[in-house]
Amino acid sequence: MSDVNNTEFLAAHAELVKKVLDNQPNEEVLYDLAELFKVFGDTTRIRILYALMESELCVSDLSSILNMNQSAISHQLRILKDAKLVRYRREGKIIVYALDDEHIRTLLSVGMNHVEE
Repeated sequence: MSDVNNTEFLAAHAELVKKVLDNQPNEEVLYDLAELFKVFGDTTRIRILYALMESELCVSDLSSILNMNQSAISHQLRILKDAKLVRYRREGKIIVYALDDEHIRTLLSVGMNHVEE
């Protein structure tokens, strides 16, 4: 009798495994997602994103807010731009940065809710 129960379990398990496998994103998409989350793995970048949740800011503003030199801020902004987390626009000689879209705000909010639980 245990063989019958074991066989039934394995059959049900096989269907579940197939369902999960059928719904998995392809490896390239999973790689891109992992790379995105790596960008969130730096406190300075998180601080920049949180500042940009409040307002569009230039490097000088961010430097003052984070108490860091402009070169360090620019380096982190480049990483955030490459990850499509921030966008920028030019106002005369000044470049102003903002969150790329509402998804970024949502990711930060959901992450913070999880951490604060």
